[in-house]
Amino acid sequence: MATLRLVLGDQLSASLASLRDYEAGDVVLMAEVGEEATYVKHHKKKIAFLFSAMRHFAAELESRQMSVRYTRIDDDANAGSLAGEVERALQGGGFDKVVVVEPGEHRLREAMRGWSEHFGVPVDIRRDDRFIAPLDRFNTWAEGKKRLTMEYFYRELRRETGILMDGDQPEGGQWNFDHDNRERLPPDITIPERHRVEPDDITRTVINQVAQRFSDHFGDLEDFWFAVTAEDAEAQLDWFITEALPDFGAYQDAMKQGEAFLFHSVLSLYLNAGLLDPLTVCKRAEKAYYDGVAPLNAVEGFIRQILGWREFVRGIYWCFMPDYLERNALNAQRPLPEFYWTGETEMACLRDAILTTKRHAYAHHIQRLMVTGNFALLAGIDPAAVNEWYLLVYADAYEWVEAPNTHGMALYADGGLMATKPYAASGAYINKMSDSCKSCRYHVTKKNGPEACPFNYLYWNFLIENEDELRGNHRLGMIYKTLDRMGDDKRHAVREDSRRFFKRIGLEAERKSA
Repeated sequence: MATLRLVLGDQLSASLASLRDYEAGDVVLMAEVGEEATYVKHHKKKIAFLFSAMRHFAAELESRQMSVRYTRIDDDANAGSLAGEVERALQGGGFDKVVVVEPGEHRLREAMRGWSEHFGVPVDIRRDDRFIAPLDRFNTWAEGKKRLTMEYFYRELRRETGILMDGDQPEGGQWNFDHDNRERLPPDITIPERHRVEPDDITRTVINQVAQRFSDHFGDLEDFWFAVTAEDAEAQLDWFITEALPDFGAYQDAMKQGEAFLFHSVLSLYLNAGLLDPLTVCKRAEKAYYDGVAPLNAVEGFIRQILGWREFVRGIYWCFMPDYLERNALNAQRPLPEFYWTGETEMACLRDAILTTKRHAYAHHIQRLMVTGNFALLAGIDPAAVNEWYLLVYADAYEWVEAPNTHGMALYADGGLMATKPYAASGAYINKMSDSCKSCRYHVTKKNGPEACPFNYLYWNFLIENEDELRGNHRLGMIYKTLDRMGDDKRHAVREDSRRFFKRIGLEAERKSA
């Protein structure tokens, strides 16, 4: 009897655990299903990227003499769900087992655990070993700790992998060069021309199908340039190492109107879909430092995003699901503003970040954390609505990586499990790191009144609204002392400006009395 081997759309790795013991007679099942494309209405460009990458990967497997059963989104017999496609394949007979690598989302893993009983055949759910740290490695590290700090987990993985290590000490004498990576973008700096992959016939067909079938989804399909094969993803990595990595470190927190990518790698969608291997990418960046191609602050900052944050957030997700997303530590309740879908806002920084997201299914981490995320935090937006938006709009978003970054880092909804304090900031931070304020209808130097930057009074309103929850945070002590020195007139102005603003953008007047 043969084995049916299911490969999911974010498992496009030739080394996948479910493919290693493939034998003649086995069949690899891949399926583009409406259920996975619409459980949230994913960005059209994300769907096009994944469907095209899946079709190219299926062709690669066939070139390796593997038998592939592939269901396209437009197949008349498409069951519409992964379970339905597995059942349809099993009904054809000849399979005595199903093999799949564990999915990256809790809802799907729980569903798969019931498949064996449902289908009446053994279902072997294998560990996803494409990450650097196994989940039990994270759980062992996290056990008994009151607070989980990414930096310390990152240091342990540096020691274990030997990446950027000089014996038992970190290269350069320190673990983290973040203080060197916060420079504002100089006005005369040259931004490298992005390496593009022109759509082939497969991709163009997919784009047309997505345009027709998912026309009511968020986002643009035009200007599609993503890699959809491992070979082309490697070429994107090559380009980044030589052209962008040298300046990535210093300017990784910078923002510029109309510039979506700056010196960022845009490799996360390839890593998260399986087209690139994370450890290999880290070693390539490390080699760039030792070869003199890129400085240490740039290389360490890039590696920390993968070896540090990517591994850490995956551990957080699986360690604390399913109740992690039920947490709402700050009791945030306001609905998501309509401009998150349209970009129609007078706040220049938000408009640019949202329109960038709409066009590219991408925005870099500071736009996500300190613009769209910061606004949602200050405005007290319902975490469930914000999580859905982040999961929906980005091509690299899967719940295992999206949820901790959004729920924990951006919104502080987990009560400090991910971050030692809320990542709240006024307009001064955005003005320091971007050029948005120069073209904004609001004035970043004004603290109150109709012409003031909303981030300024919303920042203090946030501290007032959440005083009961946050005053005891040791990292906010000085800020609350400043708030205490505010006169009643100033506090009243903050509250009135915030009420007026919330009313103007269609949100409830205030979350709770304060």
